[in-house]
Amino acid sequence: MKLPELKIGNKTAKIPIVQGGMAIRLSTARLAAAVANEGGIGLIAASGMTHPELRYEINLARSLTNGIIGINIMVAASDFAGIVRTAIDAGIDLIVAGAGFSRDIFGLGKESNTPIVPIVSSVKLAKISEKLGASAIVVEGKEAGGHLGTDISVRELIPPIREAVKIPVIAAGGVLNGKDIADMLKMGANGVQMGSRFAASLESNGAPTLKEYYLKSQPEDVVVIHSPVGLPGRAVRTPFSKRVMEGNVPPKGCDACLKACKHNFCIVKALTRAQQGDLETGLVFTGEYMPRIKEILSVKEIVSQLVTEAENSLVVR
Repeated sequence: MKLPELKIGNKTAKIPIVQGGMAIRLSTARLAAAVANEGGIGLIAASGMTHPELRYEINLARSLTNGIIGINIMVAASDFAGIVRTAIDAGIDLIVAGAGFSRDIFGLGKESNTPIVPIVSSVKLAKISEKLGASAIVVEGKEAGGHLGTDISVRELIPPIREAVKIPVIAAGGVLNGKDIADMLKMGANGVQMGSRFAASLESNGAPTLKEYYLKSQPEDVVVIHSPVGLPGRAVRTPFSKRVMEGNVPPKGCDACLKACKHNFCIVKALTRAQQGDLETGLVFTGEYMPRIKEILSVKEIVSQLVTEAENSLVVR
């Protein structure tokens, strides 16, 4: 059975796969464009980027693909509204917003006819999103990497949320292979968002040592820390994350990158260090099932495998 298309606003992806927007700078133009070229939706992780850098990445992605390119941005970022406006001005196709919930973003989307896709983890927020004008929602379960809004599995969240709203529902958290995609579609999701599988790709902007670290991780290495954003965050155990779990690691200087910061450590700098390959003092965000990934592949190979597995799993027997 052929995979269905995914329609968000006036954009239609040939396959129902959204590549997660992984900050800081794991998901840049090269990765987003590669996914878009395979028929999915590619996201640039805008959190931690300056406005000129974001414009550059959007323009670069446009030069690499005619597919659908969006951004992912943390609502908790102090420059949230500025980043959203910059992306819209640069002609981004859609905006995915997580790590908090913003009502104001829907107005910005309506003004520019830019689809807004909030990340939610409850029926209540799903309904509010639809009422405010969301073009779709990403429903994220406890299996996801990075900031978490729930301790409930995505497999428990999808059915009641699907019943509660009419807009497209995109399942996120713990989706690693084609069978996972098929399972989500059978539950009523219109598509899936995948982070971990694309973090471990050739086109991911992480340092080689970071990607090797992903492959070496074991289930017991996946931990949950308290983020300065005010939410729990799933990460791989590193010397730095171990220190964070044992006590605060306050920053020597603060760039005021968050609207409200717990100041137990600097999340932007810690994620940046990991992205650059510093696994001693870096924070490595990851999905719960990252240890199941055993090889680094190109986006083309990953998508080909996913589509074949998913279509085979959707065959009615």
